[in-house]
Amino acid sequence: MLSRLNPAAGGHAHAFTCFNALVPEGLMVRSRRNAIKASLAGIAGLTLPELLKQRAVASPNAPSKNRSVILLWMTGGPSHLDTWDPKPNRPPENRGPFGVISTKLPGVQICEHLPKQAAMLDKFTLIRSVDASKSNHEPNMVFQTANLDAEPRINPESKTYPAIGSVVAKHHGANQPGMPPYVGFYRSPSHIAFAGALGQAYNPLQGNDAAKLPIYDLVGNDSGKKSAARMFQLSKGLDFDRMSTRRNLLSQLDSMRRDIDTTGTMEAMDIYQQQAVELLVGDAARQAFDLTRESQESRDRYGSHLWCQQALLARRLVESGVAFVTIDLSYHTASGTWDNHGDNVPPYGGISRGLKPLLPLFDHLVTTLVSDLEERGKLDDTLVIAMGEFGRTPKIGTQGSTDGRDHWPVVMSMALAGGGMRHGQVIGSTAPDGGTIHTRPVTPGDLAATIYRHFGIPLDTTYVDPKGRPRFVFENGSPIHELGV
Repeated sequence: MLSRLNPAAGGHAHAFTCFNALVPEGLMVRSRRNAIKASLAGIAGLTLPELLKQRAVASPNAPSKNRSVILLWMTGGPSHLDTWDPKPNRPPENRGPFGVISTKLPGVQICEHLPKQAAMLDKFTLIRSVDASKSNHEPNMVFQTANLDAEPRINPESKTYPAIGSVVAKHHGANQPGMPPYVGFYRSPSHIAFAGALGQAYNPLQGNDAAKLPIYDLVGNDSGKKSAARMFQLSKGLDFDRMSTRRNLLSQLDSMRRDIDTTGTMEAMDIYQQQAVELLVGDAARQAFDLTRESQESRDRYGSHLWCQQALLARRLVESGVAFVTIDLSYHTASGTWDNHGDNVPPYGGISRGLKPLLPLFDHLVTTLVSDLEERGKLDDTLVIAMGEFGRTPKIGTQGSTDGRDHWPVVMSMALAGGGMRHGQVIGSTAPDGGTIHTRPVTPGDLAATIYRHFGIPLDTTYVDPKGRPRFVFENGSPIHELGV
């Protein structure tokens, strides 16, 4: 029988407490899935205003509508041993070529090439015990969907699992009208997760097509050219008034087909059209993506590098109402720039030739972004997450290289800041060689639960898969309690 949640006995209050849904009477349910079905049967009789009213009464301390996430996706899988979980006392073939530096947190050391982050580590949380089991790349979906089966190489259904950003787009939405809820800056669609079974309407908006950004080649050389921001360019002879008139006419034609559509295409098209008009006719999105509106001082502070410009855009976007922004930190369109297998595996290199040049750039990017958000009063509402797909092998010299490291999904590290959470700490630990989790495993489901709690999205939210089955947006996880969520 479904257990009673009694707040006085350590349970949790919820949005439907006043319904007395857990008082045993009539139908008894014994499984989580049946509980959902029974709950939906009762809630279906409520009108939307009544449901929202009950939710407001039961959840007076619900998260701010203006909550957002910026995901700095270190595409390829950064080495945890050479960034946030160094092992300075180990033999060279384990510890790697870098030294360590003390941080703002007493007794905590990180890589010597992250001095800015070390100086403000009290603003961050390092998680050194992230379980990356089953995570792979191209496409990079396990952590971005919080589903361990989201591996297209072995599971044909994996593309149906929705991205966390897409779930946020549907169940939280944009924080301001006229803004897209989910934006992704990416070099390749294999670097980012999409909406899957939620429908194309909740895919990320391609940020690279909406802004004028430096164009880099596959190994990180600046071409000196900039992208054209084609998304906001209208065809010759088409002005905003004509576009609106055409949309109204199209809407009338679509209404005749909507009743016979069973694929969801019309719904997606409706949302696409509405977003397109709001983005193009309204000034909010165009201004948010326009870096020329940013002060020269601010642009100089971030710097001219592509990734730094994207970080500045991410700050502008969350200020303007975007809820979820993912930045693909990669030059290469294949496995990713952080895939540092070895010196003889271009264009990635090993730890010295491949990873070392990335670290000062990342150090500047992440600390500038976090500091800027704090100065603007946005850090408490914005959760910044820096991570990749997995860690790297404890032993260097893979694939015949001098100091490369191979994929290591056994454990990895990540860094978080902001979101109104408790920071200035290190969560979890690894074995002396950094090869296995020693304490406090953190899973993709735990990360997803933390993000959904941040947005106020119920942790038992479901979607319907292509076979008509209800599925939870994540499984086997709970909010990371050390963060105070």
